[in-house]
Amino acid sequence: MFTGIIEAQGELKAISKKGNNKTFRMASPLASGLSVDQSLAHDGVCLTIESVAGDFYEVTAIAETLLKSRLGEWKPGDLINLERSIQPNGRLDGHIVQGHTDTIAHCTRQENRDGSWEYGFEFPDSFSHLIIEKGSIAVNGISLTCFHVTQNSFSVAIIPYTFEHTNMRTIKPGSKVNIEFDLIGKYVARITLLQKNNIPKELISQKPE
Repeated sequence: MFTGIIEAQGELKAISKKGNNKTFRMASPLASGLSVDQSLAHDGVCLTIESVAGDFYEVTAIAETLLKSRLGEWKPGDLINLERSIQPNGRLDGHIVQGHTDTIAHCTRQENRDGSWEYGFEFPDSFSHLIIEKGSIAVNGISLTCFHVTQNSFSVAIIPYTFEHTNMRTIKPGSKVNIEFDLIGKYVARITLLQKNNIPKELISQKPE
């Protein structure tokens, strides 16, 4: 579990393919404090640390992850947003982020607002029920508030600190980003759908045989 508050950036050094999976070798200031089996969010995607050596570590993304995120398009030299999992006694400064990317969105605009930046993104219509005006959304793992929400688009505002300390500064019109919609919104949407279809409560809670 994460909060969408980026701790550092990592630089992708090398990629190797194993079957349908890809293993990424990363360089990061966080590496010395990492351990094998630890969870670490990469542009909002939760990956497990497989090895650590000095300032480098390796993680692997399976085919499903590569399909539903832009990890499959990563290349050496890319800067990746990193966040370690939240501690139970820590502050929830952003919002609840699982590290499970829902889809990929495309940047449609980037505007300098004289002290901040405004970005526009478009996403597949099938996710329109999971986003609301002034709701929370994770863009490349960054906890942000969305506005100007439409059927398949939204905007976010980026303050100077976030612009300088995340890879948002590399996002331009046409760029792809990982999107995770708000977890609470997903459960509300699911419950609403079940109620709309008049599915009996006992069937909803029943375990499959």
